[in-house]
Amino acid sequence: MLKTKNSPVDLTADNEYQLAVRIGKAWRDIRRGASASSIRDRIFGHGPDALEPGQVDTLDLLVQQDEWRMCDLAMALHIDPSTATRAIQRLIPDGLAERIVHDGDGRVVKVRVTQAGRDRHATIASRRLTVLSHILAEYSQNERVQVADLFERFVVALDNTDAELQESLKPI
Repeated sequence: MLKTKNSPVDLTADNEYQLAVRIGKAWRDIRRGASASSIRDRIFGHGPDALEPGQVDTLDLLVQQDEWRMCDLAMALHIDPSTATRAIQRLIPDGLAERIVHDGDGRVVKVRVTQAGRDRHATIASRRLTVLSHILAEYSQNERVQVADLFERFVVALDNTDAELQESLKPI
């Protein structure tokens, strides 16, 4: 999915800098804005039974196949295996997922979603679609196609940039 990277945009040009600032603010607001928190609560629930976004991401994948090896789940989530293990450990006490031991090799741990997990995921997916249908009502059909295309390109650009900067910008 990674493609050849274009040269970085010259942010010394005022118009390009201002666009970058606008996009950065919008990105931050999507991640952390008050409305985003409220919408998250409407979709994932609130209070002690609420799921965290990472748990929902995990459920999104668990429902896609009968069982997952932990290493495959971590790879699909783009996270470290220990983080995937913690995500599963948070789902198990609520009865949303379960560990299973591989028949041929007891060292291989697999996980799967339970029926309660499928039911919870179905509720969340339905709520998510309701929210999206309201958001997308603000756009024409053509604009919705453009939004989808641009979001997908943004994700690819994010992945490309991460791969490109892995060596030059180490985490602090």
